[in-house]
Order: sequence, then C-alpha cells, then structure tokens
Amino acid sequence: MTIPAPPIPTQRVELLCRLAQPKHYDLAVVGGGATGLGVALDAAARGLRVVLLESHDFAKGSSSRATKLVHGGVRYLAQGNIGLVREALHERTILLGNAPNLAQALPFVIPFYHWWEAPFYGLGLKLYDALAGAAGLGKTEFLSREQTLRLLPTAQRAGLKGGVKYWDGQFDDARLALALARTAAGLGALLLNYCRVTDLVHTAGKVSGLRCQDTQTGQAFEISAACVVNAAGVWVDELRQRDGDLHGAAGATAALVAPSQGVHLVVERSFLPADVGLMVPKTADGRVLFVVPWLGRLILGTTDTPRSDLAREPLPFRQEIDFILKESARYLARGPTRADVKSVWVGLRPLVKPADDSGTNTKGLSREHTVLLSRSGLVTVTGGKWTTYRAMAEDVLRVCAAAELIPLRPQGLTAQLPLVGAQSGSLGAHPVSALPGMPTYGDEQALLMSLPGAGEGLGGGLTEAMVRFAARYEYALTVEDVLARRARLLFLDSALAASLAARVADILRQETGQDPKTDEFIELAQQYRCPPD
Repeated sequence: MTIPAPPIPTQRVELLCRLAQPKHYDLAVVGGGATGLGVALDAAARGLRVVLLESHDFAKGSSSRATKLVHGGVRYLAQGNIGLVREALHERTILLGNAPNLAQALPFVIPFYHWWEAPFYGLGLKLYDALAGAAGLGKTEFLSREQTLRLLPTAQRAGLKGGVKYWDGQFDDARLALALARTAAGLGALLLNYCRVTDLVHTAGKVSGLRCQDTQTGQAFEISAACVVNAAGVWVDELRQRDGDLHGAAGATAALVAPSQGVHLVVERSFLPADVGLMVPKTADGRVLFVVPWLGRLILGTTDTPRSDLAREPLPFRQEIDFILKESARYLARGPTRADVKSVWVGLRPLVKPADDSGTNTKGLSREHTVLLSRSGLVTVTGGKWTTYRAMAEDVLRVCAAAELIPLRPQGLTAQLPLVGAQSGSLGAHPVSALPGMPTYGDEQALLMSLPGAGEGLGGGLTEAMVRFAARYEYALTVEDVLARRARLLFLDSALAASLAARVADILRQETGQDPKTDEFIELAQQYRCPPD
C-alpha cells in the first residue's frame, strides 16, 4: 500500500502567476475534456513540461454529459467494428483499475420479447466476452423469464420471454475528469480552467505557441510551446480555422466534426429498483436505449440527433424527450412521464465527419478517434469515446513524437497509474449506482473530514466541507462548478440543485473571494428541468 501524496492546492492567483512566468513548454494542450486531460496526464507521466488550458470548466462540455458507461460498445459489434470494441474492452479494465472509487463493473440485462432475440443478442454478447478475454468482468448468462424478473422487477411483463445478462462498467465522468487533471498536476503539469485560447503563435510557418486570456480577469498571456495539441472536442474546427489563416486558407479548412446530440433524462430509482442496468439494443428507430442506475437515480437515454450549432448548453428537442419516454414505457411496467423527470441534460458528441457526409444522419458515423497533423505542426484530435481516452492520448503523443515535436519517451506509463483518490490501494467498495457521498473521495476522505463543515449537510449528500474541498483542491470557482461537476446535483435533480445555490455561493465567496455567479446558475438549472407537454 502506498501513502497518497498531499493534494495540490488550486488557488487561482498562484496558477495565473505560474502561467505568467517565461517558460518554454514541451506540450500545450487546448481543451480540458477527457481527451485533453488524458493527453496532459500521459505527457506529464513521461516527464514533459505540460500546460493545459480550458476555456470554461474542466469537463464542461461532452465529458460531463455521457451515459456514464465504461464499455466496449455492444452496438459497435453490429456495425462490424471489432477493432474499436476490442480496444475499448481493454481500456475499460485499465480505467476501472486506476479509479476504483469512481468507476466499477455493472451488470446489464437485455430483456427478450421475441424468440429470435435470445440467439441473436446472446451470441453477440458471447463474442463480446471473447473479445474481452482476460479483461472480462463476468460471463454472459442466458436468463429465464423468472430470472429476468428477479433482476428487473419492474420490467414490462407482458410478452417477456427471458433475457441475457452481460457485464460492462459505469463511472462518474466529471469527477473522473477532475481526477485526471489533479493527477497530471501532481506530476508537474500546469492546468487552468476558465482560460480561453485566443490565437495560435506561428514562427517561420510553424506553430510555436498560443495566446490565451483569463476569462475571470481579462489578463492575457502568450505561451511558448514546441507542440500544440488541439483537443477541444466538438470545437476543434475553430482552432483549425485559425491555423488555416496562416496559409491564406481562412474558411477553407474542411470541417472535421459532425456533432451529434445525445439527450438523457433522470428519474427516481423506483422505476427500476435494481443494481443492474437495462439495455435495449434496438429501439423503434434503430437506436440503443439504456436505463442505468447512477448516484441514487436512473438515467434514461440516449438520443443521436444531428446538430449544426455548437451551443455550450444545447437544449433537447421535444421529440427527443418524447422518444425516450415512449421507448422506456415499452420496457418498464410503469413508464415515467415528463412530470417524473428530475433533470434533463444534453451533450454533443464530436463524431468524425467523412468527406462526403451530408450531415443528415449521425447514427452510422464512426466513434473512433482521429489524429491530424497540419502543415504548420498543429496536432488535432477528436472523436472517440470516454472509455478509450487513455489510448487516444497515447496515439496523440505517438504522432507528436513521430513529427519530432516532442522528445521520444516510453509510453504505457498510464496503464497502471492510480488516479488521485485511489493511490493508497485500500479502497472499500461503494457502487457508483448508490447515493453520492464520502466514498467518492476515495483515500482523500480523511482530508475532507478535517475541513470546516464536514458534518454540515447542505442536501443531496453535499456537505459544506465538500464545497471547501472543491474550491481548495479541485479548481472550483462558481456555483455551477460545484453543483454540476464536483457534486452532480444539477444532473440528478435540477430543482434541488437550484435550492442549494445560495448556500454554496456563500461558502465559495469565503474560499475564493470571487463572484460565484449564483444568478447564472439559477438560470442554467431552469434549462435542466423537463419542459411540460
């Protein structure tokens, strides 16, 4: 057993002072989602000098809005994408091992209502097991009708013939992103949220750094870096266009991303009071539906709808909500209604766009990632999925090294690198499906309990000490940072989150001395409420 290192303080003034110091970085990463944080962590683990800049908060975009699954991707088998599934299954095991306080195995059940579903899906899941090999989490099992109902007690009984149980994983996506950021910082990387990259710096036709601005104070900085990685998710094309301007090709850089919108609804666990997930591999329109227990609630989703705009807070389309509720009612004895929905969130997936794509259908687009090297040396990465963030980071740094932008160093260092909160190796089991609370902090629970307000509950499992911990060690500046991503209350119950905003704001003011933007959060929480019929 190792003793976890003391946490790195994240006082804003100190971070900005470090950014202002004249320093040449080996690697500058643009984007603080799963991919960018994974790149920063891998590079820092190799001993490189790393800076990462995020225009909003870490995991503010797609990386906090996933279906919360650490999975190989059962649906990708039907698409014949064996390579992606095999890689994701391998990475699934690594992720679960490196962050056991935030990610664990979870059984799923596919209920059968037609005779042909058992052999069709069952054999596919046996292949899923075979691809996982030694990295498997449990064997696929065929279930009788009675066994299926024991695992899914509130499943639709009419016409139920049986089911199949298989294993995947689930996680707390935003808190895992924070663990990546904090682990990279512990290895020497400098990471800042709320610091917007405004332009690239070119020297003799090559990218040599970037310009950025602290969105809180307006202070501007210029960063020198041997290599710049564009990991801005669905927003990568914005920086690619800036790179294109150098060559007189403004507006001519072909779009790389075809955004796809995924909507999720959250309801009470009473609709499926079980520690298993329900998976429907093919809904009425060919999509996949999950009903997943998560942090004491149920997540219903997801949709897959093309989206042309890149809003930071996209809104669900009415037909997407109707679709999820209608499909859920086909498989649950008591189908939820709009009145039962505690929160609605929407994420944009950065799907890689084929050259001849019309943008009218995203369900068939690849979930694999793409790494591009421009003529000026800008490295862009997009696509992929949360589960494979680590493998994506290795691919990015492989491209950087092959282009001689960074020193060649051994890779694979993150395969067995416990993240912050899991570094003692002595964590007790606490399922991600259970109510949130202390166990989320892993081996930092003792430190959390030592902070003022450890016994002062605010609601929803959040304590005063957790807010202080978020401000001191987790880069939190605003009420949204705390209630959306350090605690997940905005995603679990938007009305409850709004009711706690004022108390959270008071604590943040004490800790940071800054405006915690309470009014902006109250307005945002309203958007997360399910609109009436």
